[in-house]
Amino acid sequence: MTDLDHLGQPLEPTGSPVSGEPVFLAVGKLRRPHGVHGEMLMDVLTDFPERLAPGVRVFIGEDHQPFLIRSCRSQMDALLVAFQGNTTPEAVGLLRNRLVCVRADEIPDLGEGEYYHHEILGMKVVDEGGALIGFITDILESAAHDIFVVQTEDKKEVLIPMTDEVVLKVDITRREMQVRLLPGLFPEAAD
Repeated sequence: MTDLDHLGQPLEPTGSPVSGEPVFLAVGKLRRPHGVHGEMLMDVLTDFPERLAPGVRVFIGEDHQPFLIRSCRSQMDALLVAFQGNTTPEAVGLLRNRLVCVRADEIPDLGEGEYYHHEILGMKVVDEGGALIGFITDILESAAHDIFVVQTEDKKEVLIPMTDEVVLKVDITRREMQVRLLPGLFPEAAD
């Protein structure tokens, strides 16, 4: 079975920025100052919170202002983060309710057959003969496997399970996924 991992959600609707500009992926959302040493409570939006460590560069807010993480530790279902140069609750309070992002071109590669969500969202889905089925608009996570929500040309939604039986090939470079139309999975395949 192929795994599908994600780091965050693309900030651009299609995951594609203006030509030449970097793509930023949200990894957290800052909530409120915590304590008196410049820490903030941050909701985690990544499957890899361990990558948010001291010395890591992140980008905060719509203007993607760069910050270096000074410290980072777990706090129940969230993280407590502090940024270099911000040592008071008043200083970090200005960052409240902003997204924390990383650059897509700076994230580590995943193993064979593993993909970040931003690599899959917007991808074209075709059948074994190359006929267009639609485009991936969402990814649902389940205990067994991820499920791709594909919007067809006639604006219907089709659910495609991420299993070896259904997903035959994923071509990140061409942004195309080839799938097998199993009976009952698609209305057209049931005939």
